[in-house]
Amino acid sequence: MTDTHASPESGSPGGDPAAKAVPIPPPPPDSAPAPPARSAVRSLLRLWPYVRPVRARWGSAAVVAIVASSLGLVFPLVLKWMVDGPIADRDPAGVWLGAAVLLGLGIVEAVLFGFRRWLVARPLAGVEAALRADLYRHVQRLPVAFHDKWASGQLLSRGTTDLMLIRMFLAFPLTFLIVNGTTILVGFVILLMQDWSLGLVLMVPVIPLMVLCAVFETKYALVSRKAQDQVGDLTTVVEESVLGIRIIKGFGRHRTQAAAFRELSHRLRGTELIKARLLAGILGLITVIPELAIGAALVLGTVQVADGELSAGTLVAFLSTALALHWPVVSMGFLLAMSQEAATAADRYFEVMDAPEEEGGTGEGGSAGEEGPTGAKDTRPRSPAAPPVPDSASGSAESPAHAGRPASGGLRFEGVEFRYPDAPADSVPLLRCVDLHVRPGETLALVGATGSGKTTLTALVPRLHEVTGGRITLDGRDVTAMPRAELRELVSMAFEEPTLFSATVGENVLMGAGAAASEDEELRRALGIAQADFVHRLPDGVGTEVGEQGLSLSGGQRQRLALARAVVGRPRFLVLDDPLSALDVHTEALVEAALRRVLADTTALVVAHRPSTVMLADRVALLSGGRIAAVGTHQQLLRDNAEYAWLMSGADAGPAAARAGEGTTSAHGNVREGVDA
Repeated sequence: MTDTHASPESGSPGGDPAAKAVPIPPPPPDSAPAPPARSAVRSLLRLWPYVRPVRARWGSAAVVAIVASSLGLVFPLVLKWMVDGPIADRDPAGVWLGAAVLLGLGIVEAVLFGFRRWLVARPLAGVEAALRADLYRHVQRLPVAFHDKWASGQLLSRGTTDLMLIRMFLAFPLTFLIVNGTTILVGFVILLMQDWSLGLVLMVPVIPLMVLCAVFETKYALVSRKAQDQVGDLTTVVEESVLGIRIIKGFGRHRTQAAAFRELSHRLRGTELIKARLLAGILGLITVIPELAIGAALVLGTVQVADGELSAGTLVAFLSTALALHWPVVSMGFLLAMSQEAATAADRYFEVMDAPEEEGGTGEGGSAGEEGPTGAKDTRPRSPAAPPVPDSASGSAESPAHAGRPASGGLRFEGVEFRYPDAPADSVPLLRCVDLHVRPGETLALVGATGSGKTTLTALVPRLHEVTGGRITLDGRDVTAMPRAELRELVSMAFEEPTLFSATVGENVLMGAGAAASEDEELRRALGIAQADFVHRLPDGVGTEVGEQGLSLSGGQRQRLALARAVVGRPRFLVLDDPLSALDVHTEALVEAALRRVLADTTALVVAHRPSTVMLADRVALLSGGRIAAVGTHQQLLRDNAEYAWLMSGADAGPAAARAGEGTTSAHGNVREGVDA
């Protein structure tokens, strides 16, 4: 989840010449199509399932806020009584009484607003936590292809900044849009009751203000989306710089990285300034236009008082009511801006939540036949019949140790075809017509040139990627018909690039253990197989925290822990992607000796680049040009296959053949180097 390019929403990937170490997504071109129109209300309504459990407390808080805000409209009525009564009659006792009433109203209003905040604080924090938990759970279930396309910073910003904006909206803007709207309606009723002609003067700006607010919402929504996408891009750069700090320091690229960060920061700053200008403009208009109306009402009211048509107390009450409505009207600009940001955040959140999860197998089992889990005919595309695979064993490739095993089980690839999801439909598949059988209890080494698709082929077994043609079976059961949980209990993997988590050594290794495993015993066994006894020399032994990505350990130590994680659960099927590449020859020999005992009890597919790793296998398959080119023992392929001999020994046997299939292209002509090494 550390892709460097921008998300699908933030423009096309690109780079700044001054910052080549981190590609910076450029702003979208002027000709880029505008995003589809969306309703802020419709976007925010999608949050209702999360708000529904706390609707009672939120509704109570809204009622309390309406009452508290309405108390502010009582102040002008008290002032009218004081001006026309005690002040006009020169009654000090009445003035003190009025002052006491105003003080009491102020205290009650303050207490009610405090009570409102208490009502919503805890439940809305729970809403944010539920949104974040659902996002994390969903991201874990999204296919690998999704994570290949999305920048990690875009996902992180959705789980942090965007959810914070949603919580703030539910706590403040949503409540006060209702409160202020109610206050304005009640206030205008009071104004019209006090003097209808002056009330109509104040209502004149209503239509122009509504038009201005609609225009503001449209423009602000676009800029808000752009800013939040840029925050995601900036988060990606920061995350990659922290994770790659050793590379940055090792190549002295800190100035280039700083330039890249400044460029993105400057771009975000420009977008935020546009937001500020839009907000300043609407606030200025919302402030000036009503005040012009109040000024006109003041002039007209003064004339009416002078003519005896209106009492001074009524004019004071009218103007006080109008001024009491000033903040609810002006604050609509802030509230609309925050609402648009929340609607944008909700859109970004549900863009991830709407992404389809991995298709889980259904039913209790597919079969080796053509029918799927529901009994319907399997309609997945089949690759055309592949040419016969040259078997250098000439019928004797099966190891004597497995001669008595049944041939129908094990791991079988039948006409498997695969192209990456972003590849054009008419492009040549990375893998095509792959037919391969790993017999029960057999270890088969997979050999091929860099970029030939070995890692991709192994990733198809636990369904990290989905085949686009043909099928894969485990003991006769189609993997697509098996529940993913069951499939990944049967199959264990050790990747070429070992990944460790910010946890203890023991917790990292036991991630591969079954729920019913005896943890201490299995942990000791797995560490012994992987020759990872170094953990007992760590400060806290297996309880030592290894830090983020395990970077406190050496590459060989991380690889041995990853291998221990793969074997700790005693899987029936084991897939190892060059698991010994970071080990010295002496440690490698010890690990291989221990692995042989494990491999004797499991069915294994091992990606190998060195003869020492190949020697672990009973047979070897050569992957070339997206197909299985030959199958046999190591010695047989060395003798009979020139490409294999060149890969294993560097013999002068036609390096052009060894490069067959190398540099297979995916979508847009991009070579997937490193992925399929």
